[in-house]
Amino acid sequence: MNYSMLLPQVSAEVGFTAASGAASLGWLMIAIPLAVSILLLLLGRVSDGWGHWVAVIASWSSFVIGLFILFQMLGNPASERAMELNLFEWIPAGEFSVSFGLLMDPLSMTFVMLVTFVGSLIHIYSVAYMEHDKDRRRFFAYLNFFIASMLILVLGNSYAILFVGWEGVGLASYLLIGFWNQVPEYATAAKKAFVMNRVGDMGLLLAMMAMVASFSSVDFRVVSAEITGASQGTATVIGLFLLLAATGKSAQFPLQAWLGDAMAGPTPVSALIHAATMVTAGVYLIVRSGAVYLQAPIAATVVAIVGAITLLFGAIVGTAKDDIKKVLAASTMSQIGYMMLGAGLGPIGWVFAIFHLFTHGFFKALMFLGAGSVMHAMDDQVNMRNFGALKGPMKITWITFMMGWLAILGVPPFSGFWSKDPIIETAFSANHFGNVEASWPGWIFGLVALIGAGITAFYMSRLFFMTFHGESRWTKTKTGEPIKPAESSPLMTVPMVILAIGAVVLGGLLMINSAFVTWLEPVTGVAEHADPVLPVPVIQILVILLIIVGAGWAWMKYGREEVPQAVPAGNAFVHAARNDLYQDELNESLFMAPGVALMKGVTAGDRYVVDGIVHGLAKLSAGLGRVVSKTQTGYVRSYASYVAGGVLLALVVVLVTRF
Repeated sequence: MNYSMLLPQVSAEVGFTAASGAASLGWLMIAIPLAVSILLLLLGRVSDGWGHWVAVIASWSSFVIGLFILFQMLGNPASERAMELNLFEWIPAGEFSVSFGLLMDPLSMTFVMLVTFVGSLIHIYSVAYMEHDKDRRRFFAYLNFFIASMLILVLGNSYAILFVGWEGVGLASYLLIGFWNQVPEYATAAKKAFVMNRVGDMGLLLAMMAMVASFSSVDFRVVSAEITGASQGTATVIGLFLLLAATGKSAQFPLQAWLGDAMAGPTPVSALIHAATMVTAGVYLIVRSGAVYLQAPIAATVVAIVGAITLLFGAIVGTAKDDIKKVLAASTMSQIGYMMLGAGLGPIGWVFAIFHLFTHGFFKALMFLGAGSVMHAMDDQVNMRNFGALKGPMKITWITFMMGWLAILGVPPFSGFWSKDPIIETAFSANHFGNVEASWPGWIFGLVALIGAGITAFYMSRLFFMTFHGESRWTKTKTGEPIKPAESSPLMTVPMVILAIGAVVLGGLLMINSAFVTWLEPVTGVAEHADPVLPVPVIQILVILLIIVGAGWAWMKYGREEVPQAVPAGNAFVHAARNDLYQDELNESLFMAPGVALMKGVTAGDRYVVDGIVHGLAKLSAGLGRVVSKTQTGYVRSYASYVAGGVLLALVVVLVTRF
C-alpha cells in the first residue's frame, strides 16, 4: 500500500471546533494536580498526615473531568471530535507566535484516560506502598506533578506546548528515580536517565527549529497542512529529529540504556512512569506527527527499523535478568518496540500501535504493582532466585499477575491478543522501503515480530514460574528472621484487581466492531489493511505455537525443575544478556571515553598553552622589571648621565636623518 495516498484524508478528516461544555474545563485536568503538587511542596511537613489523600483526590478529579469530556466527544459526529481550547497568548514574536492551547481529540483523550485512570489507581496503591516512608508527602507531590506534566504533553496543541510537558515528565522521572537519593547508586541512575533523555530532547528542539524555518509555526494543524508542500528532504529531516526525541523518551535503540537503571525508583514509579505512561510518549509523538511521516517514507521506515531492533533487544535482555523489576523493564522496552514498529508502518499501524499502548498500560502497570506486592512480602528483595511458591500465601497477587502474564503473552482472549497480534500482522504487510515497493520488508519485520513474541513467552513465563511456582527459596529478613510472606493490604490489591479485569476484557471490548479503529479514524484517517505476505490465519497459528513453545520451555526449566539460588555461569550469550548486551560498555567506548579524552585534551591545552602564555608574559614582565630596576640607583649624577646620553642620542638621530 502507498500510504502517501492517505495524506489528504488524514489532514482534511478532522474539523477543529472551539471547546465548549465540559471541554471548556479541560484546563482543570492540568491545573488541579499541578496546584496540589505545588501546595504539598510548599506546606512541607505540615501536610504529612493528609497530603497523600489530597493528591489522590486531585488525580481522580482529572479523570472525572476527562470522562465528562470523553462523553461529550462521543456525542459529537466523528468530524467534530477535535476540540481546541486556547487559553492565552504565550509567545508573541512578530509573525511567529505560540498560543498556550489544548487539543482534545480521540488521540489525546485516549492518553488522558490511560494517564488519569491508571495513574489514579497507582496513587491509591502508593498510599499503602509508601506508608512507612517519612517523605511520602513529597513522593505524592512528585506524582501529581507528573500527572500534570503528562497531560500537558498529550493535550498541547503545538509542539512547543508538547515540549513543556515533555520536559516536565523528564523532570518528574528524574526526581522519582532518585527519590531515595541517599543511596548513591539511585542518584547515579537518576542522573543517567536525565542525561540520556536530554540527548533525545535535542532532537525535538532541532525538529521544532526546522519547522519554524520551513513553516514559521510549530502548531500541529499548520505543520500537518504545510508539510504536504514541503520537500521530501525537509520532511525526512524533521521526521528523523522527531524519532531521535522518541528514542530518548521511550527507551528505544540507541538511547535505551537508562530504563533498566530507572528501576531504582519506588515500584509505583516504575508502574506509572516507566511502564504505563511516560515511556510511551515517544509513540504518541510519532503518531501525532503522522502527516510528517507520510511525506517522509524513509524516516517512517527508520522508525519501524528502530522498533524492530528494540523489541528484540529488550526481549533478549529479559531472558537472563534475575531482578524482577529489571525483567519487567526489559519487557517494557520490547513492547514499546512493537508499538514503534507499528508506528512506522503507516496509518493502520498507528492505530494498532496506540491500541497496544493502551492495553499494555493496563497489564504492564498490573505486573509492576504485582512485583511491588511481592517485594513488600519478601522484605524488599527483587531477586527471583529467592522467591518461588508464592502462589500459596499471595493468592490475589498470583491470580492478578497471571492475568497480566497471559495478556502480555497474547493468549486469546486476553487484551494482548487483540492489540499485539494486529501489529505482527501489519508487520507482515509492510511492502515498501522508502519509495520502493518490495515484499522483503514484510518478511523481515514480520519474522522479527514473530521471534519477539516467542522470546516474550519464554522470559515472561520464566518470571512467573520463578516467582510464584516451584519450591520456596525464601531467605531471611534484614534483621535475620525467616521471611513469612503474606498478601498485601486491600489498598494495594484492589487496584491490582481492577487492572487485572482490564487485562482480561479491555482488548476484546474495544475491538467489538473495530470500535477502537473507528474511534481513532478522525486522527489517523481511514486506512485499509494491506495483504500480508503470509495468510492471517497462518500468522495467528504461528504466534500461538511460539507462545506454547516459549512458555513450555520456561516451565521445563523454571517451573518443573529446581531453580538454583546461585546464578549459573552460563554461556557467552547469557552473559551478554545479563549485562544488557553491553550497552553501557558500548556507550562508554563510543561516547564517554572520547568525551573524556576530549576534555583531557582541552584541559591540557588550557594548562600548557593558555596558562603557559599567561605565565610566560608574567615572567617576561617580571624580568623586564628587574632589568629596568637596575637603572633606578637614587644618585643624581646617574640620572644626569641618562639625560646627557639621551640628548646625545637625539642629536645623532637628527644629524643622520638630515644628511
